[in-house]
Amino acid sequence: MANAETCRYRGYEIVPRREWSQWCVSVHPTRADLPILSRSTLRSLAPRKEDAVKEARKRIDRVLSS
Repeated sequence: MANAETCRYRGYEIVPRREWSQWCVSVHPTRADLPILSRSTLRSLAPRKEDAVKEARKRIDRVLSS
């Protein structure tokens, strides 16, 4: 699954993808002990890839802090 577009953050792989003129991300845990993020929490679109990845990192932080 890893390619030049993916990044890892706190045990998750973040995969940005283009949807029309916006960016969204998929987030996948890389270890069995991490919670799976629900798909609906990652549906926000962003005009820049960096913004979509930044939002995914914030959501990962929220999930791991609870």
